[in-house]
Amino acid sequence: MYIILIGGGTGSGKTTVTNKIIERLGNDNCVILPMDNYYKDMGHVPLEERKKYNYDHPDMIEHTLMVRHVKALLSGKNVELPEYDFAQYTRSGSTITISPRPILLIEGIFALYYEELRAIADLKIFVDAEGDERFIRRLQRDLFERGRSIESVIDQYLNTVKPMHDAYVEPSKRHADIIIPRGGYNEKAINVVAEFVQSML
Repeated sequence: MYIILIGGGTGSGKTTVTNKIIERLGNDNCVILPMDNYYKDMGHVPLEERKKYNYDHPDMIEHTLMVRHVKALLSGKNVELPEYDFAQYTRSGSTITISPRPILLIEGIFALYYEELRAIADLKIFVDAEGDERFIRRLQRDLFERGRSIESVIDQYLNTVKPMHDAYVEPSKRHADIIIPRGGYNEKAINVVAEFVQSML
C-alpha cells in the first residue's frame, strides 16, 4: 500500500487535489481517510459547550485512532471510519467500512503535522493557496454544507482558524515532499503527482 498525505490550510483545495489524483489513478486503486472524520467524539459535552472548543487545534483530532486504522489497512484489514456531524460538533455514531487498496490518501489540515503519520507515509503533499481565497472557500463550505451562520464562521476564522493555521498548519509545509500552489487549479502539478505515484506502483 502506497500512503499519500495531503495537507494544507482550510479551503486550500486539498479535497479537490485528492479527488483529481483519484480520477487519474482510478477509484479501484484508491481509498481516502479524511482527517475531518477523526475529530474527537464530544457527545458527552452539551452542544453549547461543544461550540466553544477550538476545533482548529491539532489536539482535537484523534490522530492515534487514525494511525491505528492506517496500520490495520496496511496489514490487510478493514477499518470502521467514524462519521462526524459538523452541525452538532460531534460524531454521528455511524461508521463507514473502509477496505485496503493499493493507494491510501490521507487528507486534512494536519495531515503533515503528526510525526506518527509522517513516519509511515510514502509521499507528503502540501496544498498551498492565498489566505483570502481560503477564507472565501471556508465561508461557502460552512454556510452551505455545514449549516453554520455567517457570524459564527467569521468569528471562528478570526479567533481560531487563522491563528491555528499560522501556528500549526503553515509550519507543517516544511515536511512536504511536494508543494502544490494554487490548489485544485494546478492541473500540471496534479498530473506530475499522479504520474509519479503510477510509476511507484
